[in-house]
Amino acid sequence: MHQPGRRAAAVSLLALLVSLTGCSSGAGARISGDASSVPHPASSGAGPAPGRPADPARVKIAAIGVDSALLPLGLNEDGTVEVPPAEKGGTAGWYTGSAVPGERGAAVIIGHNDTRFGRAVFHDLRALRAGADIAVRDAAGTTAHFTVTATETVSKKAFPTQKVYGATRTRALRLITCDGTFDAQGHPVDNLIVYAERTGR
Repeated sequence: MHQPGRRAAAVSLLALLVSLTGCSSGAGARISGDASSVPHPASSGAGPAPGRPADPARVKIAAIGVDSALLPLGLNEDGTVEVPPAEKGGTAGWYTGSAVPGERGAAVIIGHNDTRFGRAVFHDLRALRAGADIAVRDAAGTTAHFTVTATETVSKKAFPTQKVYGATRTRALRLITCDGTFDAQGHPVDNLIVYAERTGR
């Protein structure tokens, strides 16, 4: 079981961490050589405990044609969340330190918009609208459905860490990808965040 109080306290320590920058613009763009990522409460000790539900295995978003396996994502040495490797841009990843999708808390799934190999799994995420269904199936074959409630484009310099990763009593899901124009190093300057809540129990 997660410990929201400890994780919420840790969130406040991450205000200076950079946000998701692992995406590229595709062909012709300057590509970042690092594995930069999303801010998160590093060293919170609030990861899932033994006895939790089965890990998520697949995400499906029919409205935008996404049907992807889920890679497990951990933390980089600097305390930021990993992103899927560029060569697996067609596959999304679940941050294992967040809630298990469908359980109480905020579950976080991250995917590239584009990589040097072309369009990636969340390329069309900006087309998602409130009311759309997101289905996450776990390794035991159980599917949790979520309804999109809002989308938000934010500057990576002002990533809403508390809003995305902070404690919540709801069974929430957040999808994150890159968005916006590119800086001088070829990094997208924004993040696109999709907020969703579980449908039913």
